[in-house]
Amino acid sequence: MFTATLIAANGLPVGEVSAAIDRLAAAGCAPGAAVWIDAGEAVDLPFERDPAAARTALEGHGVDVVVQAVAARAKALLVADMDSTMITVECIDELADYAGIKAEVAEVTERAMRGELDFEGALDARVALLAGLDESAIDRCLAERVMIMPGAKALVRTMRARGAFAVLVSGGFTRFAEPVAAEIGFDRAIANCLLIENGRLTGKVAKPIVGAATKEETLRTTMIDRGLASAETLAVGDGANDLPMIRAAGLGVAYRAKPIVAAAAAARIEYGDLTALLWAQGIARRDWVTT
Repeated sequence: MFTATLIAANGLPVGEVSAAIDRLAAAGCAPGAAVWIDAGEAVDLPFERDPAAARTALEGHGVDVVVQAVAARAKALLVADMDSTMITVECIDELADYAGIKAEVAEVTERAMRGELDFEGALDARVALLAGLDESAIDRCLAERVMIMPGAKALVRTMRARGAFAVLVSGGFTRFAEPVAAEIGFDRAIANCLLIENGRLTGKVAKPIVGAATKEETLRTTMIDRGLASAETLAVGDGANDLPMIRAAGLGVAYRAKPIVAAAAAARIEYGDLTALLWAQGIARRDWVTT
């Protein structure tokens, strides 16, 4: 048995739900009756077969759609990217702004996140441009630029309250990832370490670099360590270096992602915030942990 969860950032009319059921029927998915998770916001449409056809039938109508098997719908492991996923910015771009080279660095970041450049090489090149920047710029950037993505705290805190384990794994830097993880409520943070000497960035990052392989390995090893099946795992990210962990997860989610990621992920969130991933697990608003 499968379910398609429709999630609407600006309200979900009953008429749209009826139309969605009709589209499922026309696609041969054998839908059942709609079950509201939160009236006017999120609804489950159960169906019997062909999840690929269901996704094709339901996407493209102005709502977020998550299609999955009903079994193991509630996830016991969350592995999440940080930049542009759990926070609203790319930290290296903002840090570069304090060195007066944001545009140059941001262009490389965008190409790397689109999968047009090797991530590790692109990171080395961008960090090299920051050589000589005063270490104090990191704390300034954290305080002045880094904002938590809407819904991030509710997502992580609700999942942890229900017994899940949450890991923030970032191709960014520990000086950002560790305080961000603590503020949101993650169990663990993994990221790259910027090398600093005499209070200034050296232009180098410690090796090995945390990249796509590390993200996938983190999901797989944490899953094994905790005795979980892959179906019990959730991964979310936006860039090309998130693709391996997204593909490896039971539910891999592209969050407002680059085209290469959106095309490959099992689910896409384009309209709502990160609380969409609570509705995707069938968790009603009344059960969210927001403090």
